[in-house]
Amino acid sequence: MQAITIHSTGGPEVMQLETVPTPKLKNGEVLIEIKSIGVNYTDVASRRGTNLPEQFPWIPGREASGVVVEIGKNVNDLKVGDRVAYAMATGSYAEFAAVPAWLTVPIPDDMSFETASAILLQAMTAHFLANDITTLQTSDRALVHAGAGGVGLLLIQMLKMLDVYVYTTISTEVKAKLAKEAGADCLIQYTTDDFEKIILDQTNEKGIAIVYDAVGDTTFQKGLNILKPRGHMVLYGTASAPVPPFDTNLLRGKSIFLTRPMLGDYTSTREELLQRSTTVLDWVQQGKLKIRIGLKLPLSDAAEAHRKLEGRQTTGKVILTV
Repeated sequence: MQAITIHSTGGPEVMQLETVPTPKLKNGEVLIEIKSIGVNYTDVASRRGTNLPEQFPWIPGREASGVVVEIGKNVNDLKVGDRVAYAMATGSYAEFAAVPAWLTVPIPDDMSFETASAILLQAMTAHFLANDITTLQTSDRALVHAGAGGVGLLLIQMLKMLDVYVYTTISTEVKAKLAKEAGADCLIQYTTDDFEKIILDQTNEKGIAIVYDAVGDTTFQKGLNILKPRGHMVLYGTASAPVPPFDTNLLRGKSIFLTRPMLGDYTSTREELLQRSTTVLDWVQQGKLKIRIGLKLPLSDAAEAHRKLEGRQTTGKVILTV
């Protein structure tokens, strides 16, 4: 089969399209013929050297959709021909992937593989961020960094389902338009404006309930500054750079809650995975949640997809087609 392989960490150029053996199934796995692949920032982080598999070479990617073509031992609830999607299983930048059966979710017959590959990881992430970190009230205010990104656009929509007032940071007029269409109430151009000053001015120095930060080092301290007492700092990504070690007394002044959540901990059982995935898939089918595919490239152009994602030149979801 054809797959993107990585023989050493580094820039996008370390990803090469090669012919490799089709995976052999282990107990509890299914073989999926991949049709469409979701590209996520976690793929970039792994390529750079974070959370690496045990040995090289390895195939990146953690999300895809396709058709089940082989069933492994002790798999009873799937059959050959089933249309499925999955997230959180390494090795999706390929024509075939061996995936633990419990991680797969069925996709509606009338949903395209491209749409299915664009939903699970980011929409389920947005879902637990909006609904499970804390109970938000209609009077609460939230800041979503990178509001025109894949998670950002979905998170804004889900926060508006809860009637939360949403601030968001964006960098261009095009991204501002997309964030506004998603429901953002206040758009802040982070390249020219100071989000800390704007939010503190608008709240009479009282601050806001929650900050969703996928940027990391360059935004973290100011995010703490704008939280109200008992506010939540949700650091779910580090696109700029990891947050360096800091004095926890920074949290003590206002009894701030800090969390570094991961999707796997909010989909840790089959029941929870299906409940969360079914919710977001149903919302898309009903038109309540709009998915934006901002960039679609063939598998062979995976390196270019990473370049654009790292350069913040994308909006919405990035996918690769097989």
